Amino acid sequence: MKRNSETAGRYFLPVKTISVLAVILSAIGIMSFGIKNKKGVTKSNIQFENSNRDSIKSVKAFMDVYKVLMSPRCVNCHPSGDVPLQGDDSHLHTMFPRRGVDGKGVYAMKCANCHQPANTPGLNTPPGNPNWHLPPANMKLVFQGRTPHQLAKQLMDPKQNGHKGKEQLIAHATDALVLAAWNPGDGRALPPMSHEAFKKAWTTWIENGAYAPKPSKVKARP
Repeated sequence: MKRNSETAGRYFLPVKTISVLAVILSAIGIMSFGIKNKKGVTKSNIQFENSNRDSIKSVKAFMDVYKVLMSPRCVNCHPSGDVPLQGDDSHLHTMFPRRGVDGKGVYAMKCANCHQPANTPGLNTPPGNPNWHLPPANMKLVFQGRTPHQLAKQLMDPKQNGHKGKEQLIAHATDALVLAAWNPGDGRALPPMSHEAFKKAWTTWIENGAYAPKPSKVKARP
């Protein structure tokens, strides 16, 4: 009888250990992929210890952000493929440049060949910026065709957003290339709201928890 008890004890401890590990792994999985609340919105993967955590306010602000990010001024440099888009109708770039590893083109066809440090004078001439580029090949950060839910989740995923945390994302609203959207050169439409309004909406979204809108059955613009 004693031998049987000792044998049972030897098998019981590993089973108990495995059960504990399973609980821990489940908790890690929940934290990694976000938790949906009763309203259907999803929390960000980034930690927001000091946030107000207002999902309604956050999602409402993101829908304003989304309108800007889906405008030609933003989506043209965040295409689903490796060729940038062009014009207010977001057609493929007529010169057919390629993304390249660093997002700045390939071989002799570099972005900086045409996109100078400042806008080229004239109607529909190349807009300029000292650091004109697409996102790099290993982190494309695609806007084209993304739904609000998909884009919000992507923007808040450090593995897809350039390893940016909360403060870096807020600061990104005033990045020189972001600001260039409101100075696109003659002949191009501006984003649907001012940069000041965009920055406010962007910050409100993030500061209130960076919640992703619930998934929609409506397809985003291709």
